[in-house]
Amino acid sequence: MFSSPSGRLVSFCLALLVPALLLSLSVRPAQADIGAYILVDARTGTVLEQKNATGKWYPASLTKMMTAYVTFKAIREGRASLNSAVVQSKNSLSEPPSKMGFKVGTRFTVDTALKIILIKSANDVAVALGEAIGGSEANFIAMMNAEARRLGMTNTRFTNPHGLPDNAQVTTARDLAILAMALRNDFPESRDYYKHPGIRFGKKTLRSANREFLLRVPGANGMKTGYICNSGYNVAATVTRRGRTLLAIVLGAGSGLERTAFARQLFDEGFRKNRGGQKVTSLSGPSSPPPADGYCRRNKSPGPKGYMARFDMENKTRGGFLFFADAGGKKEAEVDESGFMLANGKPDWAKILDRTLGPRQVAYRPIQVSLGKPTGTPAASASTSSAPLDLTVEDIPLPAANPMRRAEIEMRSKLQKTAAAAAITEGTESVRPGSATDLTKAAPGSIFRQGLGFSVPVPAPSPRKP
Repeated sequence: MFSSPSGRLVSFCLALLVPALLLSLSVRPAQADIGAYILVDARTGTVLEQKNATGKWYPASLTKMMTAYVTFKAIREGRASLNSAVVQSKNSLSEPPSKMGFKVGTRFTVDTALKIILIKSANDVAVALGEAIGGSEANFIAMMNAEARRLGMTNTRFTNPHGLPDNAQVTTARDLAILAMALRNDFPESRDYYKHPGIRFGKKTLRSANREFLLRVPGANGMKTGYICNSGYNVAATVTRRGRTLLAIVLGAGSGLERTAFARQLFDEGFRKNRGGQKVTSLSGPSSPPPADGYCRRNKSPGPKGYMARFDMENKTRGGFLFFADAGGKKEAEVDESGFMLANGKPDWAKILDRTLGPRQVAYRPIQVSLGKPTGTPAASASTSSAPLDLTVEDIPLPAANPMRRAEIEMRSKLQKTAAAAAITEGTESVRPGSATDLTKAAPGSIFRQGLGFSVPVPAPSPRKP
């Protein structure tokens, strides 16, 4: 092919350069990616940017936006009130963390439940709230699916009210944007529920996973985060600047910081645009299947150097909307690590946060939450809706049995019996469903299961450590 001397020289150079190029590509650190995203104008529904927005994904705790939506609708229709009673049942208590862990029989208000699920993202409270509004968890799930159909969430199916792993529970970035818009626009009086960075319950302070977004991004005012391994890190977020509100859905980030920094970049670029376009409700495209199991193990965190390569606001020379979608290799190699590393060689996370999200705009002030004073039970069977819900048996998903979940429930049951026995031995009263004990005046901590208290995820010990 290269018969001339110059041709042979070119061939020789390619023979040297191609292997070197392939080697450089092979040794690049793995880059986390975003599975899907969409940015829309919250008032008009105009799509400003999107990637894979019609592809199926797992919602994780973004599910709780629909749990809240169904609850707000029940309140508006008079079937419940913010002071209606929610009761911690044995069924709701069996949910894995993140959770509050109230004792069975504990009563609290719908208002408290909404704050807990939208800020703390407690799974047990989400189920208890669903039971109160729907009469049963299964009936509430049917209500969630009916609302999804009514709103036009064409590729969404709910099988639980919290978002814990179930591969039958799927959605899309487009559908979640429609839900987030409806939650914001249909119930404007309820926007305060998802703008707080944390809650204070008694002496306990529980921070929202969305706190750094709310505290650092100018104009940030909501909404919800979510994470399970099969979904990666998800977020639904809104920002208002100069009277205009944009809404973003980000699915499948490799870390909490990546989803927040990505969303921040989306908003910063989006507010520079003021164009018309396709409405989110009419957006169509391929409905690809959700990610295979174990997504979080394949899509790792970018790490400090990756964050700074993609999202450093002090380096604005890269240009282009969503430049970081192709950030890797050469870009990361050019990052000067001296500006965000401590003297001991560890990352200076305070500087990384300041440079990828911006300095804190407001102080961290968690909202005070208590059990409240529940006054009655929601009328779950009543409905004044002009479009009655079709709660057929086919609409009530029945998740497959999970042996791990069953084992966890059995273990908790044994722990509960042990705690109850200890309480009897010590001569203290054990709270039971229907007990006349006034839990609103109980001593601090007594509403939680004895010996267990607040239930939060605890990492398993490393098998490599003694």
